[in-house]
Amino acid sequence: MIKATGLGMHVAEQWLFHDLDLAVDAGQCLVLTGPNGSGKSTLLHCLYGLRHPTEGTLEVAGLEPDERSLEFRRRVAVLLDDSDLFVELSPRQHLELLLGTFGADTGEVDDWLASAGLDDRGDVHAYYLSAGQRRRLLLLGALARPHDVLLLDEPERALDTQGKEWLATVAAAERERGRVVVMATHHPALLDVADLVVRLG
Repeated sequence: MIKATGLGMHVAEQWLFHDLDLAVDAGQCLVLTGPNGSGKSTLLHCLYGLRHPTEGTLEVAGLEPDERSLEFRRRVAVLLDDSDLFVELSPRQHLELLLGTFGADTGEVDDWLASAGLDDRGDVHAYYLSAGQRRRLLLLGALARPHDVLLLDEPERALDTQGKEWLATVAAAERERGRVVVMATHHPALLDVADLVVRLG
């Protein structure tokens, strides 16, 4: 599902990563670790087609990464550092809008909200959600839409202990469904669900 050969990114007169080979199969989880500035987010941006590597070849879900491509976006879901919400919409409205955009079933919105512990906040404007609740909603937005590959940039950010446990459960469930999960993280517990670990820096 993810194939990279000789991947390298040169930024500001230094290599963030160089000569990197990746082979991630369906049902596997790849975790990217390393200090801030080591290239974790940059590698995720390459996997989603937001940035082009300096060298090497890359294929995700059988396609060249290109976030402008509808076909690619239907195969690859993403939560990046700068992902945001429409604060005037409720969690329920967010999910209904997103699922409707992708032609997916909106009948399971209540189940999705309950799975993230947001069922009692489903009709409150996102503006009034806590930082952790907003993060859960952003994660739901990536999870609920159709995808074969899930890219997550520090998904544990702003989550409490219970939220981080939910996140680990979600990652495991994605693997069981035969999907690929790629997470850039500083949270050691997420290494427990990893099949592959790349340490950058």
